[in-house]
Amino acid sequence: MRELEKILKKIDKKKAKIDKVRPIPQIIIDKLSEYFTVEWTYNSNAIEGNTMTRQETMLILKEGLTISGKSMREHLEVTNHKNAIDYLNELLTKVEPITQKDVLSIHALILEGINNKYAGKLRDVEVYITGSAHDCPKPDKLNGLMLEFSKWLATAQEAKTLHPVRFAAQAHFKLVDIHPFIDGNGRTARLLMNLILMKYDYPIAIFECETTKRKEYYSALQLGHEKNLLPFEIMVAKYVGATADKYIGGIPKRGE
Repeated sequence: MRELEKILKKIDKKKAKIDKVRPIPQIIIDKLSEYFTVEWTYNSNAIEGNTMTRQETMLILKEGLTISGKSMREHLEVTNHKNAIDYLNELLTKVEPITQKDVLSIHALILEGINNKYAGKLRDVEVYITGSAHDCPKPDKLNGLMLEFSKWLATAQEAKTLHPVRFAAQAHFKLVDIHPFIDGNGRTARLLMNLILMKYDYPIAIFECETTKRKEYYSALQLGHEKNLLPFEIMVAKYVGATADKYIGGIPKRGE
């Protein structure tokens, strides 16, 4: 826990540094937003097996190109993820707390055109996580588990006692632990995590898709399933810190 507390303190100092230079020029915000949208979309999809490269992801999002040799599903995963990010930005304009309805709406965007039957809906079949010993809850348990999750989301936002980075990490884990959807659980959980971070004006966390980093991500989640969530919270905090560093590096100093 001491390591996590140290990282959170560093993040808060970095956040204060970013807040101090607000308002950030729009041209800088647009450039950073474009960069992080590509990175977030590329990495999040690649973690789930999408074979689009970073460059191909950028060309689809920025130029609207179709990549030869890639499936329609892979194209949709890219554009759907960008649509989900746009939806998060819409949610940020509202004062209402984040709810289960928002989570379902995010998931609906992720599976739009890929699996319309289950887009935004809880699964009615059993699922298994490849390479994981975690047993996903039975379909008949999902309504109750999601109700508990919704209550937890509401309580955490109302109480404001949990550090936003820890809140975001725990929300991600809890959703993946329930695994309420037939597909798209990971992407939805990462979007929810970053929605929470954005809502509290913290930099987002982008999990890296490189093989070693992906294994570390899944290993940390597995430890969470085994009731040790600290490594995952530390991992999220480190990624938030890395994004904060990029913000600081991309923002001009006053007077420049």
